[in-house]
Amino acid sequence: MTEFIPPGTRYFDLPSPFPMKRGGELRGARVAYETWGTLSPGGDNAILILTGLSPDAHAASNAGNPEPGWWEAMVGPGKPIDTGRWFVVCVNALGSCKGSTGPASPHPATGQPYALDFPALSIEDGARAAAHVVDALGIRRLACLVGNSMGGMTALALLWQRPGIARTHINISGAARALPFSIAIRSLQREAIRLDPEWNGGRYDDAHYPESGMRMARKLGVITYRSALEWDGRFGRVRLDSDRADDEPFGLEFEVESYLEAHARRFVRHFDPNSYMFMSRSMDWFDLGDYCSPHCGDHATDVHGALAALGRSGLEKALAIGVHTDILFPLQQQEEIAEGLRAGGCDATFLPLPSPQGHDAFLVDFERFGPAVRGFLDGLG
Repeated sequence: MTEFIPPGTRYFDLPSPFPMKRGGELRGARVAYETWGTLSPGGDNAILILTGLSPDAHAASNAGNPEPGWWEAMVGPGKPIDTGRWFVVCVNALGSCKGSTGPASPHPATGQPYALDFPALSIEDGARAAAHVVDALGIRRLACLVGNSMGGMTALALLWQRPGIARTHINISGAARALPFSIAIRSLQREAIRLDPEWNGGRYDDAHYPESGMRMARKLGVITYRSALEWDGRFGRVRLDSDRADDEPFGLEFEVESYLEAHARRFVRHFDPNSYMFMSRSMDWFDLGDYCSPHCGDHATDVHGALAALGRSGLEKALAIGVHTDILFPLQQQEEIAEGLRAGGCDATFLPLPSPQGHDAFLVDFERFGPAVRGFLDGLG
């Protein structure tokens, strides 16, 4: 088991012990983060970015690491999140294998990776960890809290825990609760890993790594991150050239199969399987409606609880962006976020975008997402 930490990463040591929502605690835990720009004397020009499941803290190139980041087109001087104006912080999620403490990190009592001895991880744990970084950096109040995908969930949890921690919020392809379809997909991903003999109850190493399980899990993920419209437009029914076709019976035959295989192979051994399991399950567990009083309704069957919980955010203004072709975090979830925030007195806007690229659109469709984010931030006083 290996941690995959980009150069230039900085760390904040969490309070020890750090209690976890579902029981247990972490000792000697840390959170990885990176920054861009300069914090104003009043500490009021800060933007916090909370990420999806797999990204590290390196959202964009900076002095500590000149390599392009996972959101390079969005963060930097003159870009939609303009580091000439804003002090930008990106935090690697708690539970990850990319700098923040997670199942691949050494257990302080044994020096060996936590593996399945890592405490049950919740979205709320990651939110509390991120809040500690904000406080440590001397940020009086965030000018804007930005959350993408899983980070959108974490952002909402943070706003519940610390109402008023941010003046504004951009929620991108996020959700206030996990839906059954998304839970089902993530359950299959975890099952693929668990059924790989090399997973060995979470006790594997570089020589015995559940590569097949991780490949299958990643393929399932990639299929849902994009849309049927994009798959059809990019690949159609094009077959592989004879010299590239898989000679195995029932092997790779179509271009789309080859794409998924290549994508999966780039991912395996660059992300810890146990981290994948813990973080995936944390999303399934998340339901902001759990914090609402019982009169709000049956949280398993309606959205009343989540909508009511959103009302205590303390936000002045918000933007919830979604994509018509997103099947993993469907458009209705971003509309619900805007509705709930408005009910609490926030000036919240719901922006549905017609991108063909599904859930991953915010990582690739910068022609649509760039102007939306820039316009919102430019409008802040």
